[in-house]
Formats: sequence, C-alpha cells, structure tokens
Amino acid sequence: MAVKKFLFDLGNVFFDWNPKHVFKEFIPDEKKLEAFLKNIAFHHLDMRCDAGIKIDTAVRDAIIKFPDYEKEIKLYYPNHRKMVNGSYQDTINIFQKIKSQGYPCYVLSNWSDETYDGMEEQYPFLKDFDGKIISGREFLVKPDPKIYKLAASRFNLIPEETLFVDDRADNIETAIQLGFQTIHLTDPYALKSEIKKFIVV
Repeated sequence: MAVKKFLFDLGNVFFDWNPKHVFKEFIPDEKKLEAFLKNIAFHHLDMRCDAGIKIDTAVRDAIIKFPDYEKEIKLYYPNHRKMVNGSYQDTINIFQKIKSQGYPCYVLSNWSDETYDGMEEQYPFLKDFDGKIISGREFLVKPDPKIYKLAASRFNLIPEETLFVDDRADNIETAIQLGFQTIHLTDPYALKSEIKKFIVV
C-alpha cells in the first residue's frame, strides 16, 4: 500500500544520541561502562523518565537500588544534553524534502519531558513536524502498543499507509504487528536509500 504519512523516532534517527559520548570519561573501563548503561541507566533512568517519572524521583530510586553507583547516577541527567552529539543533517534534509513533497510528518519518540525541554530552540527543525508525541508527556513508552495507537488516533494515521522509522528492533517489531510499514534504521546515513524503497526522494 502506498505511503501517505511518516512517523519518525528522534534518537539515532535525527540525533547522534549515546550516553557513551559523556560517560566514557566517568567510567573508563568499557565493561563497567556497558554494565552501568545497560543495567542501571537504561532501565532505571532512561525508561522511567521517558515514561513520565520525574528525574529527581528516578535518580533517588536508582541510588537506593544501586548505592555503589551514586556518583555516576547523580551525573547522568546534568550531562544528558551532552549525550546528544549533534544532529544528522542528511536526515534533516530528507525530512525537509519529504515535507516539501506534501507528506505529513510526525514524531513518536521516547524522551523525557524534562530533558526534551529546550530541544526545539536548539534544533529549530523540530518545529517543522506536523505533530509530536514525546513519551514523557504521555506516560507511555515504545514499544508499548498503546503509544502507537495514541499516535494513530491523534494524527489520523492509517498504519498500512504510514511509514515508521526507528533505530530499535523492539520498537519496529511492535509497529509491524500493528500494521505499519517500517524502516529499521541501523545506519542513519542509509535513510535516503531505505526511503527510496517506498517513495521517490
């Protein structure tokens, strides 16, 4: 079925987001760094705050569970914006080209409301989307099907006519189950060639 609308993730699609940009300086040991990011930061900080939990609450709870990492946990959010190592201009260009062709474009992103604050001023292209769902504002996170259904309802999306672009396999899997056309974007520089499979850009 022809693609009529687009639904984009932000992190690692439009933005080079990676906690390692910052935390490799705080935790030089690669194995310890991976363990901290995977077992503590992702589950107890990122996912909770992306689901609408306040940063202060998530940090406090994480310190209680992992007291040996109190210093690192306290450093996480003061350095969060530095984890965004700029934007991918190629992706922005493709988005603007798609918009110029008349395709409505929307955002569905796991992002804390508190850390998203100020992003649109720093990266004005974000204001050009036709609508955005920032998970921390909705108290829902991908890959929960409810947040996809919320996007479909709010933006009048027909999944079969909507192309969803995301970097995470679990998010793509849910989208496929709900009938969306998808691009699992493992390389942001490959977006143009991937989109060409669906429309002319």
